[in-house]
This record gives sequence, structure tokens and C-alpha cells, in this order.
Amino acid sequence: MDAIEASRTAPRLVPPRREPPEQAPGLAAYLRSIRDNALLGWPRAAYAEAITRRRMLGRTSFTVSDPEAIRRILVDNQANYARTSGSVRILRPILGEGLLISEGAAWRHQRRALAPAFTPKAIDGLAGHIASAVEDGLADLDAEAAAGPVELFAFLHRLALEIAGRSMFSVAMERHGPELRRFIAAYSERLGRPHLLDMLIPLPWMAPLDLPRARFRRRWTPFLDRIIEARAAEAAPREARDLLDLLIAVRNPETGAPFSYRELRDQVATMILAGHETTAVALFWALYLLALDPESQDRVAAEARGADLSSPAGCAGDGRLPFTRAVVDETMRLYPPAFLIVRRALAPDRIGDHAVEKGDIVMISPWVLHRHRLHWPEPDAFDPARFLPGAPAIPRYAYLPFGVGPRVCIGAQFALTEAVLALARIVGRYRIALADPAPVLPLAVVTTQPEHAPPFRITRRDD
Repeated sequence: MDAIEASRTAPRLVPPRREPPEQAPGLAAYLRSIRDNALLGWPRAAYAEAITRRRMLGRTSFTVSDPEAIRRILVDNQANYARTSGSVRILRPILGEGLLISEGAAWRHQRRALAPAFTPKAIDGLAGHIASAVEDGLADLDAEAAAGPVELFAFLHRLALEIAGRSMFSVAMERHGPELRRFIAAYSERLGRPHLLDMLIPLPWMAPLDLPRARFRRRWTPFLDRIIEARAAEAAPREARDLLDLLIAVRNPETGAPFSYRELRDQVATMILAGHETTAVALFWALYLLALDPESQDRVAAEARGADLSSPAGCAGDGRLPFTRAVVDETMRLYPPAFLIVRRALAPDRIGDHAVEKGDIVMISPWVLHRHRLHWPEPDAFDPARFLPGAPAIPRYAYLPFGVGPRVCIGAQFALTEAVLALARIVGRYRIALADPAPVLPLAVVTTQPEHAPPFRITRRDD
């Protein structure tokens, strides 16, 4: 019996989850879900139907889980589907006009210009920063574990931010990390949460939270300037040593012009924020699942100890850590950090059997899609074997942890390298167990976070 069959014959873990509502929530409940936990906004039918349609607040919205319709929206006719005013209004104060929220010609220019900075070779050149940050983080975790149960969620945010900082600037983040974390926490706590008026008021008009968001940006951009200027004041290396060097070397493919300083700053903000938050929550859920499934945890540990990770470049895809990579993939299926893709139709279109009118909203939720009854056997079970080499192929548009199409996440390979290496190093060194039996339920606001941050018992593996 091969490894895949052996895994599939064993009872599979079904992590704690909140059952979706039987019926689509009413207006008041739906608006609360947008603000407090988007996962409560999808009824049971959304997990079984290819496309669900709803009329609310004068708009028609579709939740799309049909692979061909997803391909139509995100690939074949993606130019017809733009970001909504609400998402731009929320993200622009902290990300500026970086790659994540730019549109049209500006996005095409940025995407083409940035592509060389995110080739596999370029990412491999950053692997040393990832490895050094993880090793230093494990030393901190030793000290925390000696004092008692550890709040891993907070630790993993610090670790992911340290990886992002070193990869961007080649320096540890002792000086700037605490202030950066305060900025991010302050924004996500209130200003980053969706508000009804963010979605209803046209983008050129002032919404209630636009003023405090503008005040945030007036403090945020000088802080970024200080970090970039301090790094730029150092002697320039002959070869790129970090992401900032790669971004500075970026040239417009048509004109040969580099990024302006403002463009550079917006890309820095986008790479640090988008990258570190999603990786932190993915690692948290992976460790939570492995704490619930000690057998899989021991398998990751054995794999990590048997692999040569002294040269970590490419470890997410070169075959050294197949089960660890499968755990990361399955974690992002069950708990996709980016739980929702929302677009507004710019012109009429057709998806499946549905006519889409100009102004209609289409929602593709990786949370719903990855647990959909049409695409996944035992969709709520934790089963890394789905992603092991030799397993049945995953439907192309049924698994979207990084999106798909022209706007697929440009940093996906970096994120996978970071997550696989960090998970292997942590589990290879420690046994991870929950110190509190209370179930941890997901909460989706900006990312798919835990409803509460549980304590973990961390002990060294001496076997």
C-alpha cells in the first residue's frame, strides 16, 4: 500500500468549524457578517451550488464556484471585472498605488516591470534571508517555551514580519519591527474593516472612514520613508542582496525608466504587508492542524530531519519536503488567508447560465470554493494526501490560494518557500500541542484569522 492509500484509509481529522446558516442571512445579519466575520454570510447552498445569485441593496451579486465561470471572470474576460470601490478605499491608504490595487495600464506596467524580481532564481537568492530569520526566531521560541505556554499567533506574526523585513532590506527588524507592527495592528483593528458605506459611496466621494484613513497615511508614509532612506544610505552592493535592490533595478520594459520614489515606496508597502500577514496566518493554521493531528505532525518532523535544509532555496518545490508542502497546500485549502475575491462588472457578460449586468458584483470565495461539495471529497477534512505526488489532479480553477490568471499573486513562490521552510524548521525542532482544549474557529475580516489566539505547549524533540 503506497503512502497516499495508507493516508486515505486512516480516519481523517475534521477541524472545528461553525456550520453555515441554513438560509441566506437577512440584510442586517449580512451587514454584520461583512464587518465581523464574512464566513457567516454564505448559506449552506453556496457550498453545493455552482453559482448562487442574490439581490441586495439595489445590486445583484453572484457567489461563483463553477470552474469555467471562474476562468471567464479571472482569465478570459478579466479586463471586464475591476476591483470594487470598497476594496480600493480600504487598501489604498496603507498600500498606495502598488501592484495589488492598481488597474489597467498602471497595473500592466507594474506587473511587467516587477516580473524579473520574482523569478525562481531571484526568489532562491532570498532564501538565505528566510533561513536566517527562521533560525533567529527559533532561538526566541526556545526562550518563550521555557517560560510556559506560547501564544504562537503573535510569535508567527513577528517571525513573518522579520522574514519580510530581512528579505526586503537585508537587515533585522529590531529597530523598525515594533513600530511597523503597531501601524499594521492599528489599521486592521478599525480602518481596515469593511464598512457598509465604503461599498455604497462612489470612490470619488468622501466616506466616513476616509478622513481617519487619510490621517493614518500621513503618519504611515514618513515611517516607510525613514526605513527606505536608511537602507539606501548604505553602500550599494555589486549584486542584488534583497528585494529592495531588485525593486530599484526594475525598469519599464518599454521606456527603460525605473520606478519613481513614490512607486517604489508603494511596492515596498505592498510586499511587506501583503506577504507577512498571509504567511503568518497560514503558518498558524498549519501548526494548529498539526497539533490536532500528531501523526501528521510526526511525519513532517521526520521529513524535516531527513532532508538537507542547509541550502533552503527551492525547498517548496524540489521534492525534499513533499509531505510538508502538502500540509501547507491543504492548510491553505481549509483556511485560505485571502478568503474572498470581489469584482465589479464593467460591462454586461454571461457566466454559466446567468446574465451579468454592468455594475453587478461577482464574488469568488476561496473559503467556499475550497470546501465545495462539487469539487472535493470530504471537503471539511484535513487530508494532506490530496496534494502528494501521484494524487488525483486538483481541478484547475477549484483551488485558488493565490488567485489565478493575469492577477495571480506575484509573490506566490516566495510565500510557499517561506511557509514550507518555516514549518519544517519549527516542527522538526519542537513538538506542538494545544494548551487549551477550546476549539479555535476561523474569523474572516481582512484575512482568515483565528477567533482567539490559543496557547500552545512547545517542547524540544530530543528523539
